[in-house]
Amino acid sequence: MLAENTALQAQLRVKRRIFFVSAGAILAIPLLRLLLSGTVNPMLALVQVLWGLSYVLLGVCVGAGVLAPWVSGTVAALLCIPAVTTIIHFTGGPASPFLVTLVCVPLLFALFAPDSELPTLVSLGAMLGAVVVLNVLAGVPPRTFLPQVLAFGCIGAFGLYGGRTYRRLREAEKVAQEERLRALEQLAESEHLRMRAERERAEVERLVLVGQLASGVAHEVNNPLAFVKSNLHYLERELFEEDGPPDNAELRELLNETRQGVLRIQQIVTDLRRFAREDPTTTEQGSPAEAIEEARRLTSVRLHSLGEMVVDVPPELPAVRLGQRHLVQVLMNLLLNAADAVEEAMPPRRARIGVRARRVEGGVRLEVEDNGAGIAPAVLPRLFEPFFTTKPPGKGTGLGLALCHEYVARAGGTLAAENRPEGGARIVLMLKEVRGAASAA
Repeated sequence: MLAENTALQAQLRVKRRIFFVSAGAILAIPLLRLLLSGTVNPMLALVQVLWGLSYVLLGVCVGAGVLAPWVSGTVAALLCIPAVTTIIHFTGGPASPFLVTLVCVPLLFALFAPDSELPTLVSLGAMLGAVVVLNVLAGVPPRTFLPQVLAFGCIGAFGLYGGRTYRRLREAEKVAQEERLRALEQLAESEHLRMRAERERAEVERLVLVGQLASGVAHEVNNPLAFVKSNLHYLERELFEEDGPPDNAELRELLNETRQGVLRIQQIVTDLRRFAREDPTTTEQGSPAEAIEEARRLTSVRLHSLGEMVVDVPPELPAVRLGQRHLVQVLMNLLLNAADAVEEAMPPRRARIGVRARRVEGGVRLEVEDNGAGIAPAVLPRLFEPFFTTKPPGKGTGLGLALCHEYVARAGGTLAAENRPEGGARIVLMLKEVRGAASAA
């Protein structure tokens, strides 16, 4: 509704301007005639002044919204034809040099009032009637002026057809604009649905990772629980069952071990809860060193059960353009895939999984490599395709590496896979450095 009102106001302003400009041109004609010839016909000047003032009044009424655009156009046509006819009559009738002005009137209304057919139609009919009246008053026989009327009618019909064509074009443009708006709305809705599906897909993959870690976390928690329980039993025996005084140094050591065990359990639970919970305040930068350490903790049981994990990370690494949560998820995916690759390798072998990070020009290079069987040449080009997996049914969704690639690409980085010359696979992750104040923070 607001857009329609705005468009109507703009249309009224244009109409008002047309009336004021036309009135100025009409009122200027007597002045120009006086300047050029030094004389002026009072009757013609009176007609032109009244004609110009009537157009000024129409402009005021249109600007104030008193008259609709089509009404003002019709009234303008009804005022224009008599004024022009009077001027032609007083300047020679059919022989007047201004006769051509009469035939131009329908064309002018078709040009300046194309939004409605009525002003052009009224001016065409009035123009033909004026031609007949002028010729009859001049005593011209009908057989002589009827071809003239026919010619003028054909010219006026061109204006009528041109106005109708213009209205059709405007209507077609309006329909096309509405279609474009509908298409944009559908595109926005599709983009909204796509983003929601992407979030749900990422959530499913993250929960799959949590499920893969669940059994290992239970085992990881049981280890510190076992020696916490054993230490508490020993403390109970030393404090309440033994006769001699307790060894304070030994008790302090036991308490310290117990505290470390409780802190280890707390750290495991905190890591898992933070990774499993959706974080609405995800930042757009991450710390590679912290992400590697968190991913190592979360996958430690799964990896240690297969072999050893070697981490080579320098102490000073800049922040990168990938959110911490997504960076941890990417590294966990790569580590778990490396573990699966070694576990499925034949002949069986002890795993050796390495994580290396280096600062390079413009960013950080991360590498995750394993000593498995490597990646088959046919699989390598499709490794990051969605839903593509070489794992048996029930063990992989085919989304892990595809999501990793998407996260990294969105942050302006790259994720590539290659086979190591000495055997096994290597995943190379290149991330851009966050520069300026954000990196310093």
